[in-house]
Amino acid sequence: MQEKKSIHGSWASRWIFILAATGSAVGLGNIWKFPYITGENGGGAFVLVYLVCIALVGIPIMMAEIFVGRRARQSPVNAMAELAQESGHTKKWGLVGLMGMLTGVLILSFYSIVAGWVLQYITSTATGALNSITSDEAGALFSALLADPGTLLFWHSVFIVMVVIVVSAGVNAGLERATRIMMPALFVLLLVLLGYAMSTDGFEAGWHFMFDFDVSKLSWDAVLVALGHSFFTLSLGMGTIMAYGSYMPKRASIGSTVLTIGFLDTIVALIAGLAIFPIIFSNGMDPAAGPGLMFISLPVAFGQMAAGQFFGFLFFVLIGVAAWTSAISLLEPTVAYLVEKFEVSRTKATIGMGIVVWALGILCLGSFNFMSDVTFFGKNTFDALDYLTANIMLPLGGIFISIFAAWVVKQKFASDEINLSSETLFSVWRFILKFIAPVAVSIVFILNL
Repeated sequence: MQEKKSIHGSWASRWIFILAATGSAVGLGNIWKFPYITGENGGGAFVLVYLVCIALVGIPIMMAEIFVGRRARQSPVNAMAELAQESGHTKKWGLVGLMGMLTGVLILSFYSIVAGWVLQYITSTATGALNSITSDEAGALFSALLADPGTLLFWHSVFIVMVVIVVSAGVNAGLERATRIMMPALFVLLLVLLGYAMSTDGFEAGWHFMFDFDVSKLSWDAVLVALGHSFFTLSLGMGTIMAYGSYMPKRASIGSTVLTIGFLDTIVALIAGLAIFPIIFSNGMDPAAGPGLMFISLPVAFGQMAAGQFFGFLFFVLIGVAAWTSAISLLEPTVAYLVEKFEVSRTKATIGMGIVVWALGILCLGSFNFMSDVTFFGKNTFDALDYLTANIMLPLGGIFISIFAAWVVKQKFASDEINLSSETLFSVWRFILKFIAPVAVSIVFILNL
């Protein structure tokens, strides 16, 4: 069969794809959530369970998304519709890709609001506004930010423009160029902050919090947390990896590439924990402070420390870069689909979708001020969209993609693309994708409801 080519272009190399996919996977959740749930659920014992879950859920589904994208060389909707038809099934499987793209758009609408908070804190640390701030003052400052729709709208708009600029430039001039700059910058910032954390009094406490092998803290709930995070952390179930996979070089091995992405994603999360928690422990703060830690506890900690303004600034720049790389991947599948479906220019498609996400974001930022009384099932717009996407749409996407790749697509298509070193390894991957991964994600889906 003659190899298909994406009309959008392709990554220059396997390593660019790895960095791009890692950038998609590494987001706000990685840098705070994973280190925190690791410390709360048994440290090293939890990491071990998490890695097993990555092997049984994250990696098999990610391999499936990539092979579907690379085989069809199209956006998720068209890729799934075409492969289903070639395999003798209905093109309506493309609706799964459509749901994934919608999920990405909805996530970006409220993700952009949080990214806007980060941009505000980058400027606040740069100007010294957080120097020597007390805990009460930090809490009041964050509350004042949430209550100010004008400031939230400004930073939300700035972030959406940042995303639109990159995506509109295309795969090579936009996504790839941004990846080449932002991912090395992210790694360097992480290592600099890790070096800073190692110089603090709390480094040993932070290390023990995250890596002490405490099996007594391992409960069934901890296993479920590991299972859920192993799926969500790799940006699965919303078409981003499928879209990125459609630009992947044919000669690149999907198996070894996905293992590398899973490894980098986990390493970034662990290093982030080692950079954050020593600072928390050095200042006698609660590591279980939840979302408020990033915008209340950490600014106080940096404000009290030597060179804290500089390293606080670097920390929020790091968070901003992670948010930007993730946001780019959330918008890309929908833009690719609009270009294919309606033959519009990438610039028009990106600006159009940017406006849609921007408008949805206004409803989300209003949740904290002028629309705080508008609720859906007891949740404001921001929380309702978060719940809908994380607990319903993403898991459903993962389940359907597993079923599609293992049961619908012809085995030969999968074998040609996956191209593992032995037939046994391919059979193991296919068995996991058929029986283990969809059941595991279904358990997460049911229990999260």
